[in-house]
Amino acid sequence: MLTNEEVAKDLIRKFGEEVYDFDEPFGLLTLSTSREKLIPILQHLKDHAVYQINFLTDICAVHYPDDPNPAREFCVVYHLHSLVNNFRVRIKVFLAEADLHLPTAITLYASANWMERETYDFFGIIFDGHPNLIRILNMEDMDYFPMRKEYPLEDPTREDKIDALFGR
Repeated sequence: MLTNEEVAKDLIRKFGEEVYDFDEPFGLLTLSTSREKLIPILQHLKDHAVYQINFLTDICAVHYPDDPNPAREFCVVYHLHSLVNNFRVRIKVFLAEADLHLPTAITLYASANWMERETYDFFGIIFDGHPNLIRILNMEDMDYFPMRKEYPLEDPTREDKIDALFGR
């Protein structure tokens, strides 16, 4: 049976300081890496004779507009699963708004096609090498990315809401 510690030590041995921020929330091995090492790490986990992490469960993103480090404003998250070993791993890649590019993972996982399109559609993350990076759920003529936290949560012009009724 695979352990988080075993896989983490192997990744550190192979990739050194290119893998960092190891954590185990709810028992899920979580780590961060750079965009340059993302594909080599995914390839290593997939091709490893023991790990066989052969299923891409999900790709999603998170926008942290208030992060004091602009290089960590966006985070793209990859959830992977070894169906053979019933082992899961989460890999995070942080990006700055000025450079929202990642290499596509389609060469390793065909299912990345639609997941990358969805992440592009909602966050504007550009997956270099993707064969058809267009919107998948929103209208093509939208000029913004709806999951970015760029707009106030409430409409300041509303007149039908009295703050006192909401405990403010």
